[in-house]
Amino acid sequence: MATRSCTSRDASDEINDPGAAPYGNFINYYTFNPPENRLSLIPATLLQDLGYSDGQQTTLILDVGCNSGELSVAFYEHLVQGPVCEEESNRRRVNLLGFDLDEILIERAQQANPLPSNISFIPLDIIKDTDQLQDYLHQHGCSSFHLCLCLAVTMWVHLNHGDSGLLHLLSSLASISQHILLEAQPWKCYRSAARRLRKLGRSDFDHFKNLKIRGEMAEHAREHLERNCGMELIQSFGSTTWDRKLLLFRRR
Repeated sequence: MATRSCTSRDASDEINDPGAAPYGNFINYYTFNPPENRLSLIPATLLQDLGYSDGQQTTLILDVGCNSGELSVAFYEHLVQGPVCEEESNRRRVNLLGFDLDEILIERAQQANPLPSNISFIPLDIIKDTDQLQDYLHQHGCSSFHLCLCLAVTMWVHLNHGDSGLLHLLSSLASISQHILLEAQPWKCYRSAARRLRKLGRSDFDHFKNLKIRGEMAEHAREHLERNCGMELIQSFGSTTWDRKLLLFRRR
């Protein structure tokens, strides 16, 4: 996630060192962090558990920073087309919108999309523009997304846009979502990202040394969402194999 459009880059750098993707737009992300790392923690009944099981109701899911879309598709199939939902799958109207600032990754997601009637991918920088999200909601007759996935995105916004950018992201997502499933990278990941960038001889992240929000990043995110965004933490699904908490918030 960042403010610029990513239409070209040195792919060989990214293969040699993941730190070459300073906006988190890795070209091979799901080879080293496959969807199962998250899906194994999330119940296939999640939509029903949240009250979105009415076949007459349109349910909208938003995937923030979707990369090349593998997790978006796997998440949709896990919740909507799995064995638990098999009898309802033809009746339930569930749609997922994934977006990423990297146009190359979005093109890949669009080309590989097996469910274009229900899953859409668009290039978008949420720091700059939320109009496309509002247009999508309007097209589906909804005022907000029922579930927003914000998985391993917060650090990249924070490093590239500072403390204000991180808080803006969380506030923006809370304003258009009934529920948020959040995976915030821990502080050790910030240090690793900065170290990789320096190893490549590139400039450090503009805001890294001046960040005041540090330490327990998941706790900082929870505090902001609960104090300033009208959200409440309702469940933790545990930690991924990368030791990152999956936290579910609900609008109060």
